[in-house]
Amino acid sequence: MVNKADSNKARLHRHTRVRGKITGTAACPRLDVFRSAKNIYAQIIDDEKGVTLTAASSLDKEFAGNGGNKEGARKVGEMIAKRAAEKGIQQVVFDRGGYIYHGRVQELAEGARKGGLKF
Repeated sequence: MVNKADSNKARLHRHTRVRGKITGTAACPRLDVFRSAKNIYAQIIDDEKGVTLTAASSLDKEFAGNGGNKEGARKVGEMIAKRAAEKGIQQVVFDRGGYIYHGRVQELAEGARKGGLKF
């Protein structure tokens, strides 16, 4: 019998390891990414207070398109950057959530940078 590794369990282990090193503050909050098969989500979090400052996802009403592809991820990145600018947030720490910096995660990051976030 072949035992296949649980990829989500490995991702969660990577995420836990990275979260030990990355924290968001009020001056420089954390931009967290979660992706599912059909959607992508981004949050800007202040870990000192334990609050989400702003969020965007492919499920939002103003989002038009498919959240399961690169174009949708780029739009979500631009949305989160716009909402962060409205709250006065310019500098963030990027938390890729244990995912490889490739594909949709990379497009979300590039969309956020295009929208004005610095990381």
